[in-house]
Amino acid sequence: MITYLTTLPSPVGTLTLAADGTALTGLWLEGQKYFGAGLPDTVQEKDLSVFREAEAWLKAYFAKAPLPALPPLAPQGSSFRQAVWQLLLEIPYGTVTTYGALAQKLRDRGISAAAQAVGGAVGHNPISILIPCHRVVGSDGSLTGYAGGVAKKQFLLELEGVDMAGLYVPTRGTAL
Repeated sequence: MITYLTTLPSPVGTLTLAADGTALTGLWLEGQKYFGAGLPDTVQEKDLSVFREAEAWLKAYFAKAPLPALPPLAPQGSSFRQAVWQLLLEIPYGTVTTYGALAQKLRDRGISAAAQAVGGAVGHNPISILIPCHRVVGSDGSLTGYAGGVAKKQFLLELEGVDMAGLYVPTRGTAL
């Protein structure tokens, strides 16, 4: 299978997008942990409609304009990760949830899950911003665990108008 790439400028730095020809398979922030995870050695640059759809969505997002429909998404991962990423898509714009709350939702759906396992799946989300892993915070309100970096997570949450009272940047952590 051929993977196609393109890059886009954004307020959080250059974004790299990957697609299989019809659906988005990756979106990484510059310098992101796990950048390009799962990409084959051979990739091609090509102008695709899915890239134009993603660009339109991102432009609207960063402009705080009404969001168009998401472009087709096809993140690759285990069934557990897929379940977690689906939950991320259910987090409303401008709100946050916790890793523990996501784990409980999975358990409610019959999927065995611990907050730490959910954290691993969230951290390996291959389609940043569109699959909003930045909306997940620690149970104590810490802005932790964002592969793109805590400063970018904070920027995205503030852009969405999240009430930042009670949220804080930890002094130590894995994704600072």
